[in-house]
Amino acid sequence: MATYPASAERYSKPAIFFHWVIFLLVALAYLAIEVRGPKGTDSRVFWNNVHYWAGTLVLVLAVLRLLWRMWQGSPQDIDSNRVLTFLSRLAHLALYMFIFVQPLLGILTINTGGKPVTLAGIDLQIMLVGADPLARKVIKDAHVLIGNAFYWIIGIHALAAIGHHLVFRDNTLRRMI
Repeated sequence: MATYPASAERYSKPAIFFHWVIFLLVALAYLAIEVRGPKGTDSRVFWNNVHYWAGTLVLVLAVLRLLWRMWQGSPQDIDSNRVLTFLSRLAHLALYMFIFVQPLLGILTINTGGKPVTLAGIDLQIMLVGADPLARKVIKDAHVLIGNAFYWIIGIHALAAIGHHLVFRDNTLRRMI
């Protein structure tokens, strides 16, 4: 494979910003849910608040990221075989769906439990739907299932970027840093 110069077409600075901040927020949301502690503890309340904030910010930044991408576009695909291009587009579509669907499912899980999502520190309460115990179980299960599945998708995405850098020696990774 060809080696591409670091100066080859890159993503714009706002696109790079959205990518990495969303990555950090998703990582923070995962961390918060893993370390939150037992029900009824101050630790649980704190880490749940971190999780709600991270998820809400992911959703807000996902909207801004999509608007930016629709307005600005993205660099052309790096020459690759058709299978890798298809898999790349499929993975990116899944990641985009994840950053929209997962936070919405989280909000709906809390709402169908009869509560608003309250963002600590700013008295903002998000209530999209009312209480519905039957829907809550389905939505919560979907939120958990998608969250667990995306450990794998995110890992594959990261490994693919590293593989492009080390094996194919193309500019895929450098375009986003």
